[in-house]
Amino acid sequence: MAFSIRTDMAKELREINPDTSGVEENNEQRGEIELTRIRLVTDEAAEHYGKQKGNYITIEAPELANRPLELFEEVSDCIKEELTKLLGDINENSMILVVGLGNRDVTPDALGPRVIEKVYVTRHIKQLLPEALDSGVCAMCAIAPGVLGVTGIETLELIRGAVEHVKPDVVIAVDALASRRAARISTSVQLSDTGISPGSGVGNKRSGISFETLGCKVIAIGVPLVVYAATVVKDTLDLMADELGKHEDEQELKSLAEQVISAKMGEMIMTPKDIDIMVEDMSGIIADGINKALYKESYDSVMSLTT
Repeated sequence: MAFSIRTDMAKELREINPDTSGVEENNEQRGEIELTRIRLVTDEAAEHYGKQKGNYITIEAPELANRPLELFEEVSDCIKEELTKLLGDINENSMILVVGLGNRDVTPDALGPRVIEKVYVTRHIKQLLPEALDSGVCAMCAIAPGVLGVTGIETLELIRGAVEHVKPDVVIAVDALASRRAARISTSVQLSDTGISPGSGVGNKRSGISFETLGCKVIAIGVPLVVYAATVVKDTLDLMADELGKHEDEQELKSLAEQVISAKMGEMIMTPKDIDIMVEDMSGIIADGINKALYKESYDSVMSLTT
């Protein structure tokens, strides 16, 4: 086994490979929120990062760890603004399908299903009681397809069936991600217009959900909720070498650590002890951002009608 960086975050890949050409980056600070927009322009850059060409937006708010309610609102508003840009022109004739990826029975993987419980679905109202909605409100429906090990059906097959039936203009897929920094767990959100691979956050990638596989625009929203043990060990050894001036022994220490991880841990994934609270908080923030982006000035009326 060799040490490797495992992350789903485009910003972290950029931090590791800052000199890669074919990448555009823009940074913006909004109070306690830092926005990083990365665009992979060339095929070479996409291949180097192991991702698709397109836009990746990272919203970071380290103070989310302290659970300030006013910051929850600010982050959801930021998600709304960035998601609105990715959605493009949405009107009363638009159909949106929100997909909550993951296993609701495994807390670090339950983000997607929890978001589905909190978004305001309107497709059935548009069909049965359209006069109850303000003019200009789009139709939105949502599914949580579960995971292959529970359903016996590939996630993509279930989503494709829903897409073929409801014919959405846009699919918004929500899933948990893996980070290389424990500090980013539940304090960062990544949005992209390139699709997503279910299970990527726990190293169990399934068939990709993208324009190529579904035939419609796919926007992915993810929150890092796990970190690989090997990554934590590597960062710890790097810090020890820096602090103690033991760079000459660093490779030997890493070699010993690799033996321990390979023999005792395998690909162990770590998550905080209060992950249940984190998932509840972040699912609410993301759902609120989605609802605001889709319903805009009709947000309050849709909320009162659907809750």
